[in-house]
Amino acid sequence: MTYPLILIPFLVVTLGVTLASLGRPGRRERLVASAWTAAALFALTAVFDNAMIAADLFTYPEEHISGIRIGLAPIEDFAYPLCVAFLLPAVSALIPERKDAA
Repeated sequence: MTYPLILIPFLVVTLGVTLASLGRPGRRERLVASAWTAAALFALTAVFDNAMIAADLFTYPEEHISGIRIGLAPIEDFAYPLCVAFLLPAVSALIPERKDAA
């Protein structure tokens, strides 16, 4: 189960940064937008990963994945869109606004 272990740092960082950003303004809107983005990215991942695996563009060795699949795609492939959907807005919220030097 190599791929699930590789995901752990990404998920931990995403969770930590997202939790750290909860004190910033716009929390609710950011989380709702992240959830919608994650849903869209999950759908796209399901469609295109399955299509690419079905076209035999790549395969996943069974010993390296959890064995849980959505269609042909291992569940691990869906963690990256989840991280992107929540991590990038959280990082953006934590970056201090720049003051104009006028």
